Amino acid sequence: MPDRTYLSQNDTIMWMVEADPLLRSTIMGIVVLDGTPDWTTLLHKVEAVTHQVPALREKVVPVPLHPTTLRWVHDHDFDLRYHLRHIRMPDDSDVQDVLDWARTEAMSGFDSARPLWEFTLVEGIRDEVSGDEQSVLVMKAHHVVTDGIGAVQLAAHLFDFEPEPPGHEPPLHEALRHTTSASLLRDVVIHDVAGAIEFTRHQLGSMVPNLLNAVRHPQHVATEAVETARSVGRLIAPATTPRSPVMVGRMLSSNYRVLEVPTNELRVAAKAAGGRLNDAFLAGITAGLDRYHTHHGHQVDELRVAMPISQRGEEHEEGGNHVSVMRFIVPIHSDGAAARISALHSVVEQVRDERSLDHTETVAGFLNLMPKGVVGAMLKGVDFLASNVPGVPIPMWLVGRRVHRFYPFGPTAGSAVNITLMSYDGQCCIGVNSDSAAVPDPDVLLDCLRAGFIEVCHLAV
Repeated sequence: MPDRTYLSQNDTIMWMVEADPLLRSTIMGIVVLDGTPDWTTLLHKVEAVTHQVPALREKVVPVPLHPTTLRWVHDHDFDLRYHLRHIRMPDDSDVQDVLDWARTEAMSGFDSARPLWEFTLVEGIRDEVSGDEQSVLVMKAHHVVTDGIGAVQLAAHLFDFEPEPPGHEPPLHEALRHTTSASLLRDVVIHDVAGAIEFTRHQLGSMVPNLLNAVRHPQHVATEAVETARSVGRLIAPATTPRSPVMVGRMLSSNYRVLEVPTNELRVAAKAAGGRLNDAFLAGITAGLDRYHTHHGHQVDELRVAMPISQRGEEHEEGGNHVSVMRFIVPIHSDGAAARISALHSVVEQVRDERSLDHTETVAGFLNLMPKGVVGAMLKGVDFLASNVPGVPIPMWLVGRRVHRFYPFGPTAGSAVNITLMSYDGQCCIGVNSDSAAVPDPDVLLDCLRAGFIEVCHLAV
């Protein structure tokens, strides 16, 4: 199993660039519940989950004499009531009011002396359709704690798949020794030596076959090396200026909006055009952004997107961050939904085949040695972020209260807008997090995106 003691180089980048508040990597989950769960029962439930998932009781600390090495250590001062809170909204508040509150929470950073997550139960929410009272669990976490798929795995511990599940005793939490500066130094030396040994073992194991291959097929080996170098070059190409002539501003403020698309409709539409659900998701976004730019009197042919590519394997524990974010250009203006899906499918497949995906940790290690502003400038040249998280296809409950919707929100991280999809119980729940300077009219953007997904889903008919 991969060593979770230390942050990966990719996670270290996310941690380091937060010196610029625009680049904070906070992810949010907005869970709308039918009714309000019992507070004491919820406390006990979350307490049990923190014992089942040790990452929730760990904090990040720097390693002495290693400025680009960070590690996880057990928080001996862990206080559940700091991480789990509850508030009540004013009368007649709805889900959008919670979103407006949650976006301000997302803009604030974390206390780095504590585990990097905070849950808040928001009570007193009115269902706009039935008028009944609802509640919302706002789940805030740093991206180094978990990626989207890891968050779904963690949710499997917190949520139930039946209204009244049988009780289970939480496993005993393993006693952890107190971490001192001396033990940090000793462990990091072990970590460095182990890494060097693993690198050497891998190199020695592959050296002879590689040499034989080079002798027998020198042209092929040279071509492979050149293609890999080109792929890495595309990965770190310094693109610091957005391609959009409209979504250009950046500021420390954002807006949250949500929309829903039936999962089956989006999947059938993708299949009708020879693509996957993720291709149809991107098609809905680009169709919406095409409309948004037209609304503002501009036509754009291409925009730059950053999209997480999951590299999570069976050997990875629950939680954790196992994605590589790839930047690439996507077509925006297109003749019809089918052509749009087909074109995006071709682009995304090329990205998934990039040789640099196998070297992202090495590249990230190199970037960590560069000034933080260099990486930050690369992130601010992204027009939009898009992330598709496979969620839970069946209903869930939180201590007896059914989960009505589960909306995900990713960080803008220097881009104009982050659009994240997570499927839940037959619906694609889509969270739209837009920078207030880049998108001063979030409701207009939402209407354009909704129209874009309607256009795509017409293929399902």
